[in-house]
Amino acid sequence: MHSKEFDEKVVLVTGATSGIGRACALKFAANGAKVVAVGRNHVALKALSKEISELTGTSVNVMADLSRDEDTGRIVEEALQSFGGIDVLVNAAGHISSGTIENTTNEAWDSLMNINVHAVFRLMQKALPSITSRRGNIVNISSVTGLRAFPGVLAYCVSKAAVDQLTRCAALELAGKGVRVNAVNPGVVVTEIHKRGGMSEAEYATFLERSKQTHPLGRVGEASEIAELVFFLASDRAAWITGATYSIDGGRGQTCAR
Repeated sequence: MHSKEFDEKVVLVTGATSGIGRACALKFAANGAKVVAVGRNHVALKALSKEISELTGTSVNVMADLSRDEDTGRIVEEALQSFGGIDVLVNAAGHISSGTIENTTNEAWDSLMNINVHAVFRLMQKALPSITSRRGNIVNISSVTGLRAFPGVLAYCVSKAAVDQLTRCAALELAGKGVRVNAVNPGVVVTEIHKRGGMSEAEYATFLERSKQTHPLGRVGEASEIAELVFFLASDRAAWITGATYSIDGGRGQTCAR
């Protein structure tokens, strides 16, 4: 039976062409939302649009590069032109790379901060007038690495910790206007982010196998599981939740380094 939970609501999702972002876009579309799907891959965006249509959903694609500051404003403008407003912003786009305090380059540091923090901040800022007028909300995709330290991914950990603090600070500042801001903190989820960050297919397979031991529930997560939590936090059922950073990590955040 078709749920009417997000009928007439507009949901803007970044990183919509793969992984968690794609799962979120499909989840909201299946529940009546008009989806603004943001990504860099034209072919993947077209495929997503086709799948949303098959769900009898409505969407518009926005090709954008979040490393370009001017694109963040254009994304919001295109959403407003297409659907007249934004009810929910899901910041799912992200980037990862390996590096320690000793060998992380300025370029790698700046790239991670630009995509993972600055773009999130700018999109929140640009979308807020519409979200505020519609008493909407924001869900940021963070990581277990925002809550716990892990060796070898220094800049990524710092960027996600920044997202968590951005979420909390914005939640306090916007609560009086009826706007909620939350984040979800996944453990290892099967997506393309690690391979895009430099892992080979073989290295990624080994990483996923190892993750069965590092996550107490004995497996990695699926993007659809993260989308379920995002969907809940964006819904009216979470109307009294703001400033939260929700772990969804198979227990990873409860473990010691090993």
